[in-house]
Amino acid sequence: MNRVTQNLVLTLLGCAVLRISAFSTTYLNYVKPGFRPFLIGAGAVLVILGVAGLLQASRSKESPAGDEAHGRDHAPEKPAHAGATGEHAHDHATGEHAREHGDGQERHAHGHAHGGPRVAWLMCLPVFAIFLVAPPALGSFAAARDDTPPPREEVLSAFTPLSGDGPVDMQIGEFIGRAWDDEKKSLTGREVRLTGFVVPAKKKGQWYVTRMQIACCAADAFPLKVAVKDLPAPPADTWVEVTGTWIPQDFGKMPNGVVYPQMAGKSLTRIEAPDEPYE
Repeated sequence: MNRVTQNLVLTLLGCAVLRISAFSTTYLNYVKPGFRPFLIGAGAVLVILGVAGLLQASRSKESPAGDEAHGRDHAPEKPAHAGATGEHAHDHATGEHAREHGDGQERHAHGHAHGGPRVAWLMCLPVFAIFLVAPPALGSFAAARDDTPPPREEVLSAFTPLSGDGPVDMQIGEFIGRAWDDEKKSLTGREVRLTGFVVPAKKKGQWYVTRMQIACCAADAFPLKVAVKDLPAPPADTWVEVTGTWIPQDFGKMPNGVVYPQMAGKSLTRIEAPDEPYE
């Protein structure tokens, strides 16, 4: 890849980063909101370096042409000999052959030089993919294949009492914490409203309202799931608001595998995916 192509790819990559971070909220599909200033700064630096490299490559490309023309104008002319001996004629023919052979090699190398940058343009495909088809946030495909249990609260009695009479809007992570670790059982008899996307369950009669949680980026995401009963399952990846009550679970012995808290669903509303899909 020549310098022009390298700097052009660098510029396009910087523009793609700026597009998803400075001019939209697409970056929230990949990282937490606090990373936005760093993404904008990185995109701006890439654009500046790429444009500066393109300008420098353009100036360096124009300079040798002028020097070559200047050298031809001042090159001394060789005197012509009226009569050339056989030896001189042989040398002249050998020189012509060498020049023809050199021209052939130059044309062969020139063809390879043109072929290289054409292949190098394939490196722009990921950049164009960000511009045209930005990858979505993690959904049911990732959540259904990860049974990692969410981290448990270290302080079991750190939950504040639930106030009010109507449904309480609650994050799925908080619901899970209160269901398993709240010694005061504050969820008992209270209607709560959870927001997440639908993940089908292997067990009949239930499905999962799910939200992915990340520490810094989508690479370390893990699912937070609550099993919903008494409501028909919408299609997978549908974003919903589910209102219901917690179903206490009494285990005679420690169950095998991961067990998710359960909710008796009362109502369901389909919604658009939020700008910030992760908890």
